Formats: sequence, structure tokens, C-alpha cells
Amino acid sequence: MGEKIHDKICGCGSCGEGESKSNRRDFLKTASKTGLGFAFGTMAVGTLEGCGVNVHKMSNSQAVKSGKAQHFTILQTADIHGQLLEHDEFFLENGKAIYKRRGGMATLKTMINSIRNENPENTIMVDGGDCFQGSGVAALTEGRALIPLINNIGYDLMLPGNWEVVYGKDNMLKDLGGYNAAKVCANMYHKTLDNVTTDMIFPPYWTKMVAGVKLGFIGYNDPLTPKRQSPAYSFGIEFTEPSTNVAKYVKLLREYENCAMVFLVTHMGLTQQVDLGNKPFVEGVDYILGADTHERVRKPIETKYTKVVEPGAFGSFLGKLDVVVENGKIKEQSYQLLDVDPSKYKADAEMLHLVEKTYEPFKKELHTVIGKTKSTLVRYYVLENPMDNFITDAVMWKFKPDIALSNGFRFCPPLLVDSADKPIDITNDYLWSMLPVNSTARKGKVSGKKLLVWMEKEIENVFAKNPANRFGGWLVRFAGMQLNFTAANEMGKRINWIKVNGQMLDENKIYNIVACERDGDPEDAICRILGVSEPEDTVVTLHQMIREYLKEFSPIQPKVEGRVICTDQPATLLSQLEGYDYQFI
Repeated sequence: MGEKIHDKICGCGSCGEGESKSNRRDFLKTASKTGLGFAFGTMAVGTLEGCGVNVHKMSNSQAVKSGKAQHFTILQTADIHGQLLEHDEFFLENGKAIYKRRGGMATLKTMINSIRNENPENTIMVDGGDCFQGSGVAALTEGRALIPLINNIGYDLMLPGNWEVVYGKDNMLKDLGGYNAAKVCANMYHKTLDNVTTDMIFPPYWTKMVAGVKLGFIGYNDPLTPKRQSPAYSFGIEFTEPSTNVAKYVKLLREYENCAMVFLVTHMGLTQQVDLGNKPFVEGVDYILGADTHERVRKPIETKYTKVVEPGAFGSFLGKLDVVVENGKIKEQSYQLLDVDPSKYKADAEMLHLVEKTYEPFKKELHTVIGKTKSTLVRYYVLENPMDNFITDAVMWKFKPDIALSNGFRFCPPLLVDSADKPIDITNDYLWSMLPVNSTARKGKVSGKKLLVWMEKEIENVFAKNPANRFGGWLVRFAGMQLNFTAANEMGKRINWIKVNGQMLDENKIYNIVACERDGDPEDAICRILGVSEPEDTVVTLHQMIREYLKEFSPIQPKVEGRVICTDQPATLLSQLEGYDYQFI
């Protein structure tokens, strides 16, 4: 499937000293109208390889060619989620969903090496977290399978993401400790059994000399991690807000370490990272290298005090920041988001062997076909998607509740079906990608009034007026229920109506609900609904339930069917971020 050049310039130049941000924005608007990518003065505007345009190389800079300047490169991945193989990837072109083959650790390694070989002494490789959760081999080895693969790529710096805690604190420390790369995080602390906060778990920052200048990197994980996920995962860990210490570390790196540039490596989600960029305490930060919400930032987002980027997910994309340095001064900058395209990069033989070796003990189990689908399984939409409709349909079938619930997860690449006449296999491996934690189902009873209050809170998690209050997941998923709401309204006033089994919600009625059990939640909590009556943990796991459902109904054909209607957002909404020159494509 051929690539197309987008309407706007996909890379981003950065102004030189003394050039205003407003001038730069005006320049980019003018350049984008003409569809050009070129250098003007000290500005270098990059282009996007995924659009079919030649990659801009900072080595072509006249200052670099003449020997008057050097340049360095920062490469970034994030949210790999244990995806080791080439896979189908979702794109939006001309308002329509299309799919292309992307990713694979062997392709990623070849691509990284080809870029790194252009400037080996001055290239830094960074990962933004959520690496060793999200696939079969990751779950079955509690993340250990990813260690030799990450080390083989040769990362320089790693940040723990919100899912790095999934196997518990001890396993997180062992897995991250196995990486050869440096680790940073300035807001994760050891917490004792009596809730006393002690030392930082990881160093707060890391510095590196490249191209004759020192760079500083400060790490931050999502402080909402214990609320977004099963609380037990974070047992023994205290998370704090970046506001508690980021200004201190920026000052330290700028004034005492004499860093020419300072970066925040964050795993907080795009809306929170943009909000962070507008806070005065991050003044002095050049870029926020973000992660978590799998957003594809193709042109850095300009905030009041810094710029924000995020490099997609699943090893499908690679962020690339190039900077020219002359006499110790930053002269030119260019950012690109590049597709990890197997048609352009031959898979690395050594990595292919390592991936095969990693799969070998689990090959029979993971390759087992458990059903088929006649429609594409995709999870990119914020409001409703076929993949989670399938999962909640299975819960409804198994337990016959009034309402089946599932969290608004984002991990799992699509499974493409070209034609309903040719159903595609669903394997155990893909089941692990959809549901990397094989939780048991929990049943309970809840009043209509409590459901209404809870649903308002869940909408707030996605559409809060204050971006800092937006969770990194999408809207909660459900079956047996329909929701109509207006996102722009105030909290508590967004829901227009809810129907259960086709009937308007009765606030006085008691409804039976089923969702997955969250380890560490109170016994009377189901999917963040507190105070549920008659809670009961079943002996049925989600994986067992899905396999039984597929055995009964395969081939399935789930689709978006109007379970969620937002009056002021499209059903195909792909991002929580509003008010900026950004579009998920």
C-alpha cells in the first residue's frame, strides 16, 4: 500500500538564537501551505520518511560539511508493549482508516543502526517505557524475554512506564536491572510497609557528552499509575508529581552541570505532557520526550515553555531529533517521526534469531488458533472500538449480567481482515496482546444512581477540562449499555442519557455488573466503581472466557455499533488533545 505525502510538513524546524516562537510558527504555516521542507536562516525543517519523502540529514548542513559544526541525534521509541514481530498498523489518510505492515524488533534494529552509523559517536537511543508488558512472551516470562532484545539494540537510556510495575516491584527492578542502558525516574520512591517514603528507586537524571556539548535527561513516570491500574502492582512504590522537584533538577543541569540542552523523558500521556509544558517550573527544558498515550507527534507541539513529542507505539515508529552544534551553541534542530517500514529496512539477522529463540519455548501454545474474525480488530478509537466490543460481548454471553465492563486499554496492534469472506485466525498470542493480564471476572450489584455517578467520573478521566486530570486510557468499554454524552459540558453534567438493555437507566433499580478483578482493589470495587453490593470473584479468567466464546461463535464480526454517542466528538476520535496543531495520523 503506497505512502502519500501529507498536506502539512511533517518534520519541524526550530528557531535559532534570537528568533521568536511566533516567527517560527508563521514560517511553518507558510511553508506548510506550499508543501515544502527547506532550511531558512538557522531553521531546519525536517521531512517525514513515512510520507515517501527523503529523510532530511543534518549532515547536509553547510556548517557541518565545512567542519565548523557538529551534530548529534536523539532517537526515541516508547510503548513497545512487548511487540516483537512485524504487524498490521493503523493509519488515518483522508479521513479513512488504512493499514500497513510496520514494526518488528529486527526491522527496528536495522533502522536504528542505519541512522546510528551516520554519526555513531553522537547518537543517543532512548526508550520512554511500557516495554516489557503487552504480549504473550512478555507476560509468560514476566518481562524477562525482552531484556536480551533491548540490550541487542543498544539503548542508552530507559524510563520505566506505567506498565513496568505490572509484575510487581521486585520483578520491575530485576527486569530493568537487566538492561545495559541507564535508567532514570525522578518521581518513583521506595515505600515501606508502614507507608514511609524513603529513597528514590532510580537516579533522577542522566547526562551525556555528545558533539562537544553536555545533554541532560530527567525522567518522570505517570503519578496516576496506582489509580489507573491494579493498585497491587505498585505496592511498595510512591509516585510524586513532577512539580515537586523538576525545577530543582533543571537548575542543577543548567547551572551546575552546564548542559547545553535539557530533556524531560516522560511517560504521562500527551495531554498531561502538554499541560506540563505550560507550567513555569519546566522553564529551561528544551523538549519533553513523551510517551504513554501512543500518540504520533509528527511536528513538535509548541507549549509555553518547551516542545512536546511522542513517538507512537508497538515499535512501529521511531522519533528522530537532530541538532547542529557550533562553538558550543545550538544552531539548528530538526524533528521527524519515521515509520519502521519492513519494505525499506531488511530485518537484522541476529535479532531475528534472538526473537525466534525467545518464542521457541512458547511457540506451540502461542501459535494455537482459538478462533477467527471476519472484521478487523482495532483498538485506536477513544470512544468505542470493535476489539473491546468483542471482549465485553464475551463477558455478557458468559455471565448474563445487565452490564459487562472493560477498562479503556490501548495496547494491542490491529488484526487486519481484508475481506469478510476470508476470516483471519485469532491465536493465543493475539489474545495475550489484547489482554496481557489474565484476570478473573468479578460480579456485583450496583444501583442506577451509582452507575450514573461512576460514568460521569469515567468521562472526566478522558475529557477533564484540566488536562492534568486526564487518565492515559480511553473511555471505559461496555456491553448491555448505551451512553449519550456531551464532552464539552462540566463534570457531572455531561451525560444526556444512559440505557440498559434498551431501557432508560432507573436510578433506583439494582443492576448486575461483571468486569475483571483488579488486584489490590477493595473487595467491593469493580472497574473503579466503589461500594458495589454482593461482590463475588468468579473462578473464570478472561482468557478462558474468550476461548469459550470463540469456540461457540467463531468466526466473529464485531463492529462499532453506537454503544457510545458523543454529541460533540466523532465516533472515530483518536486523541484526547484539543486546542493544538496536532492530528493523529
